[in-house]
Amino acid sequence: MSVRLPRRWATATALGAVLVTTLLGTSAAQAGPVQGDPVQAGPARAEAANPTVTVPPAGSRGFPFLAAAEDLGSFGYTESEYFIAGTATSYSKSGLWGSDGRWNVRASGRAAYKSRLLVRRPVDAARFNGTVVVEWLNVSGQLELSPDYWFERDELLREGYAWVGVSAQAVGVNGGLGEIKGLKGWDPARYGSLVHPGDAFAYDIFSQAGQALRTPDGPDPLGGLTIKTLLGDGESQSAGLMTTYANAVQPVSGVYDGFMVHSNSALAAPISGDLGDILLMPYPSRFRTDLSVPTFVVLTETDVPGASAARQPDTDRLVRWEVAGTAHGDQWAYDLGGPTVTRSAGTAAPQPDCAAGSAPYNDGPGHYAMNAALHHLTRWAQGGPRPASGPQLNADLRDPATGLAVGGIRLPDVAVPTRTLTGARDTGGSGVFCGLYGARDPWNGDTDPWDRHDAADPSDPAFPPRAEPVLSRLYPTHEDYVSKVRAAAQASATAGYLLPQDATTVVTAAEQSDIGG
Repeated sequence: MSVRLPRRWATATALGAVLVTTLLGTSAAQAGPVQGDPVQAGPARAEAANPTVTVPPAGSRGFPFLAAAEDLGSFGYTESEYFIAGTATSYSKSGLWGSDGRWNVRASGRAAYKSRLLVRRPVDAARFNGTVVVEWLNVSGQLELSPDYWFERDELLREGYAWVGVSAQAVGVNGGLGEIKGLKGWDPARYGSLVHPGDAFAYDIFSQAGQALRTPDGPDPLGGLTIKTLLGDGESQSAGLMTTYANAVQPVSGVYDGFMVHSNSALAAPISGDLGDILLMPYPSRFRTDLSVPTFVVLTETDVPGASAARQPDTDRLVRWEVAGTAHGDQWAYDLGGPTVTRSAGTAAPQPDCAAGSAPYNDGPGHYAMNAALHHLTRWAQGGPRPASGPQLNADLRDPATGLAVGGIRLPDVAVPTRTLTGARDTGGSGVFCGLYGARDPWNGDTDPWDRHDAADPSDPAFPPRAEPVLSRLYPTHEDYVSKVRAAAQASATAGYLLPQDATTVVTAAEQSDIGG
């Protein structure tokens, strides 16, 4: 038996995520049009221009924006920054764009640009696994963030990946509504020479970033490492842009070997870079069925209501996971990324701004799912097997006893629960980003204010507080709890949804807990 979550809450959260993460970071600035021939879909062709690579000046601060706060050297990694410069191409639609994602484009303009790459790579070339993850830095908060680096960080560093963050969008370089006026305003001595002509050119800037890694014209950002696999990656707003990139631009550029699309919605970003044109994008925006490279879509529980309209069958080039008990942003990403963002942005760093006394952030298994997805995408892009498909999640239906959503990929935190994990939350009196962080409700046998998890309004009498499970009844002994966690971890690992290293971490945490009895 399940109870239905009020659609007004789920839909409001999902639509809020779409508006916040798709619209806030866009820029309509464009250079003069240059008409080009239509580019037809077909086999990938390496047509991206090769930009010039240079080393930036030290600047007044002495470190790059988003420089890692943690000691990368302790992991055998080094961090560096490079500028890329050249002439970027903008695109416009060629022909009718429908929901099938078979989107053709034509060159519509050219403009000079100069942007940057933030690079983290193994010091020892022998540790490099041959794969570079190129993340489209997210600018929803009006400054650059690297959410998928934080979600994937454990897998990246332990397995020897290189990671590159790309300043693809104008807001990140030139500034927008935020206190920090882009890279140029943050450190004019370092970034004052950067030039971004507008988000119509962001897609080609991202293509040229990949090309600069493959065949650098100037200093090698990877320090001589040999690339085997180049993966494009984007989360949230950047995932909407990655959807359009995979459908419309990859057939032109042929630069990337695969894509990670994390937390997109059913509406892809406009090719024009003009936020108003999102209303002209096909709804729903699905992926084309003739994708030339593997594309992995991972959705959290927060995302599913706003993305479900774009569901489509998995193919030999497309896999979609919907992960129960996870959130668009969560405690893991907040804790891991917080020191880095604070070091660069200080008090101007974007915050969830949830109301005082509201539920704590979701601390579910989103990072474990992303570790597994990255592992499988890498091998898939290298000619290995397609990752396993996952069951659909119904974020509107919740188990009446646990408050957990029904269906989806259920990692041990959800399969053997000790708390309610949700992708949505009441956001009354909160900031615009609060709803993206989900919620957790530790079970302690009472009825906390946020136990009214089914209500859009916590005071709504139609949704009284539920009775929390009592852990000692669910797990009569500690050994019983650990045994169930071990079985769930093994099942998730066997299915491919959890990596063995993370399964060990989960079981060890259960063994060291005091849960049960």
